[in-house]
Amino acid sequence: MTTNADKAIELARLHAAPELLLLVNVWDVITAQVVAATPGVKALATASHSIAASYGYPDGEQIPRDLMIEAVGRIAAAVDLPVTADLEAGYGDAGETVRRAIDVGIVGCNLEDQLKPLGEAVAAVEAVVAAGSAAGVPFVLNARTDAFLKGADKDPEDVLADAIERGRAYLDAGATTFFVPGKLDEPTLTRLVDALGPLKVNVIGVPGSLPLDVLQRLGVARVSYGPWSQNVALTALSDLTADVLRGGGLPEGTRKLN
Repeated sequence: MTTNADKAIELARLHAAPELLLLVNVWDVITAQVVAATPGVKALATASHSIAASYGYPDGEQIPRDLMIEAVGRIAAAVDLPVTADLEAGYGDAGETVRRAIDVGIVGCNLEDQLKPLGEAVAAVEAVVAAGSAAGVPFVLNARTDAFLKGADKDPEDVLADAIERGRAYLDAGATTFFVPGKLDEPTLTRLVDALGPLKVNVIGVPGSLPLDVLQRLGVARVSYGPWSQNVALTALSDLTADVLRGGGLPEGTRKLN
């Protein structure tokens, strides 16, 4: 039987491996099973935005924590692969939220800083690391900064400097990797990797992102897709509905996956 600790060790290894770790985010049991069954998939990541949307809640910790923990636990129980969960900013108590997530089989998480004061954000990272240690699980913490997402009206150099300062602080506090969502260009990402080290920076894939081979060359550890995988599925559903209403039908090549 593969334990939570075994899965956490494997998830950490995948982040440290020279090959770019690719995570197409899931939001329920069936999406988890479909992605997990795809050849080449080695781990799964949940998307908090997508899970919240599936229950009718807006993003931003509006979904009750109990419901989020139940959702990610169902996903972890449905697959044999390591699962890292997007736990937003920890729902008011990052350490307790991660303790509960570990109890339902989660072995890694994203944790947002929401640009809180640095000391407060570092304390949340430390609480997550402590929760993993207390559970005997080498928990894989992907500490996220919102510096780029919320920095559109700031000097780009100030935004980059803030991100680097936060990245160093989170890694020093025990985070495994540092997540910088946003549509980053190659020079910016190069400076982040140079400052924080190879295989320490994670990014999100969005329309128009840098190609995967470029991210691999720059030393990025992982690419995930957040709510965009759900948007792809919803786009297909919307297109199907429109086509049916025009007198069409199912697209050629549609497979039965459940």
